Amino acid sequence: MPRRSVLPGAETIRRVTRRRSTKPLLDGTVATDDQDVIREWAARQGAEPATGEATSSGPATIHVHDGGAGIRFNFPAAAQYRPLTWDEWFENFTRHDLMFVFEGERPGRPPNAWYRLVPRQKLRGQWSAR
Repeated sequence: MPRRSVLPGAETIRRVTRRRSTKPLLDGTVATDDQDVIREWAARQGAEPATGEATSSGPATIHVHDGGAGIRFNFPAAAQYRPLTWDEWFENFTRHDLMFVFEGERPGRPPNAWYRLVPRQKLRGQWSAR
């Protein structure tokens, strides 16, 4: 079965506002602005908060062409961005009114580290009733 795309507009997106259990988030594309859910996702991937753009903690290292938010993650063996604290990462996330969109975990499949940071207004009307 081909992997589903984590692209806004491609499918209905399930919004998660807070984590109620330790069960994996299953089935389909998930969007959240909940800091705990984002941190848990990052921990499962071994991802660390990072940026390529200039911030109060340092200079630009790589332009990431994302409209100015500049936040990303460094993954094991692929740390090309400048590390940030979680506080600074979430400050940029909030200032740019972003949602974190990712593929939920599926039984029998390895975790998928593909994610998108999407302006909240671009996702309006795409939330599922689930």
